[in-house]
Amino acid sequence: MSYLLPAEFATKMVDAGEAKLHMSTRDALIRAFMAGAILAIAAVFAVTVAVQTGYPIIGAILFPVGFSILYLMGFDLLTGVFVLTPLAWLDKRPGVTINRILKHWGIVFTGNFAGALTVAFLMAIVFTYGFSTEPSEVGRVIGEVGEGRTVGYKEYGAGGMATIFIRGILCNWMVSLGVVGAMISTTVSGKVIAMWMPIMLFFGMGFEHSVVNMFLFPSGLMMGVIFR
Repeated sequence: MSYLLPAEFATKMVDAGEAKLHMSTRDALIRAFMAGAILAIAAVFAVTVAVQTGYPIIGAILFPVGFSILYLMGFDLLTGVFVLTPLAWLDKRPGVTINRILKHWGIVFTGNFAGALTVAFLMAIVFTYGFSTEPSEVGRVIGEVGEGRTVGYKEYGAGGMATIFIRGILCNWMVSLGVVGAMISTTVSGKVIAMWMPIMLFFGMGFEHSVVNMFLFPSGLMMGVIFR
């Protein structure tokens, strides 16, 4: 059987959450850094494909390649540890406390941001030929997306804040489905397919992913976009 029953994969998720919480700070930072960097590169890839083809849906279809790579390599996204680590606490695993969970979230956040920021800087150099010219078309679109995801909500006031909050909830819902789906399957191909579908949905529908935004906002600012 190429998939696990609910009772089996639930235990697997709790075990995974516990293992992450007992990981050393160094290992957690490295895994988080790599996850942030890979997801940022996947975002660049998706926007590049969308610009080249003129069809954003193609970029959305291909974006999950980044999530698949980082999951299979064992790297950690903040959105993923949000799902797994609380389960170890709910299951009353030894040594798992709220403080340990919050500390781990902080470490993963820092690593994700550092990875995404590194890619933002490197791609800003690529898109502007070493900051010597205006951004390329792909760079300009990335800047526009970053601007739209910040000041784009401003004119709607409280409604804009509610919208961004709900888009964040829906995004993490889809990411959580991807994490769970990957753990249900026992084959690499099954894991990739299970992850691909919900990740494609959140990206294609423009939901707000915190780590993707860690790349978009600094990238736009580095290329001269002014978020007014």
